[in-house]
Amino acid sequence: TKFAVAPDAMPEHLTWFKWESYATWLSGAALLMVLYWSGAELYLIDTEKFDLSVWQAIAFSAGSLAIGWILYDAMCKSPLGHRPTLLMILLFGVVVGAAWGYDQVFAGRAALLHLGAFTATIMSANVFFIIIPNQRIVVADLKAGRTPDPEYGRIAKLRSTHNNYLTLPVIFLMLSNHYPLAFASHYNWVIASLVFLIGVVIRHYFNSRHARSGNPHWTWAAAAVIFIGIVWLSSLTPPIQKTSAATSRPAQLHQFAEIADIVRTRCAMCHAAEPVWDGLRHPPGNLRLETDAEIAHASPLIFLHSGISRAMPPGNLSAMQPSERAAIVAWYTARAAPSVETILQRMQ
Repeated sequence: TKFAVAPDAMPEHLTWFKWESYATWLSGAALLMVLYWSGAELYLIDTEKFDLSVWQAIAFSAGSLAIGWILYDAMCKSPLGHRPTLLMILLFGVVVGAAWGYDQVFAGRAALLHLGAFTATIMSANVFFIIIPNQRIVVADLKAGRTPDPEYGRIAKLRSTHNNYLTLPVIFLMLSNHYPLAFASHYNWVIASLVFLIGVVIRHYFNSRHARSGNPHWTWAAAAVIFIGIVWLSSLTPPIQKTSAATSRPAQLHQFAEIADIVRTRCAMCHAAEPVWDGLRHPPGNLRLETDAEIAHASPLIFLHSGISRAMPPGNLSAMQPSERAAIVAWYTARAAPSVETILQRMQ
C-alpha cells in the first residue's frame, strides 16, 4: 500500500528496499572499471571520433557521471520540482543531450553503456541521498508521535517516480553491447533517446493498471510506432558508407579471397588462436577468423558487425575503411543472401 505521506502507525518490522539499488550500481561500476577503463583503448576510445588518451577517457567517463547527478539534483531542487511534467520534459532533453555527447566522444558500445550508467547513477543517488534519508525522517517522526512533514514525502515521491520510469530504458542500455545495430549505428544516440520514450509509455501503462486508473492501450500503439522507427534507423547506411558503396566495384566482382584478405588484415589480430592485441589471451567470443573456413562460417556475423554496422573492429583500431565495409556488404548480399531466419540460426 502506498501512502501520500505515511501510515497512521508503523509496523513492528520494516524492510528497506535500498540494497538492491546499491548493489546494482556498485557491481555496474566495478564492471565499468574492469572492462571499459582497463580496456579503454579497445572498448572506450574511438580515435576517429575523439583522440583521447586513456587517462582523459577515464576522467571524462567518471566526471560525466558525477556531473549528471549534480545537474539532475539541481533541477529537482529548483522551482521545477513543483512542476513535475515540465521537469520530466526537460530531463528528457538532458538525456538526449547526454546521448549525443557520449556518441561524439566514445566508441558506440561505450556511448550507450555510459548513457545507461549516467541514468543508473541518478537512480541510485536518488535512493541514497534523497529517498531513504527522507523516509527515515518520516519514520522517526511517526515513532516519536509527531505528524510527519508532507514535504519530505513529496520530494521522495518525485524522485521515486523518476526512478520508476527510468528502469526499463536502463536495462536495455546496460545490455546494449549485445545489439550492434543499436550501438554501432550512425544514429545510435537517436535510437537510445527513443528507447527512453518506449520505456516511459510502457511503464505508464503498467502504472495505470496497478493504480486501477484505466487501461491506456494507446501506449502499446505508441510503443510499436517508436519501435518501428528504431528498426528503420538501425537499418540506415551511414552517408560515408553510401558514398564508398557507390564508388566500389560491382558486387559480382568481389571475390571471397578479397573479403577474406580484408578480414584477416582488420580482424584476425584479435580473432586468432593467439591474439596479438596486448591484454587479450583468448579470441573475443571464442571466434577465430584465420582460415577460409572460419571466415566463411562467420560471414553473417562479419556482415552484421563490420558491414552494416561499425561494431567491429572496436573503436576501428585496425582502421577498416568504408570501402572495405562496403565490399563486405556487397559480397555478402550478392553471394550469400540467406534469409533472416538463417542468419539468426547461424548467430545462435
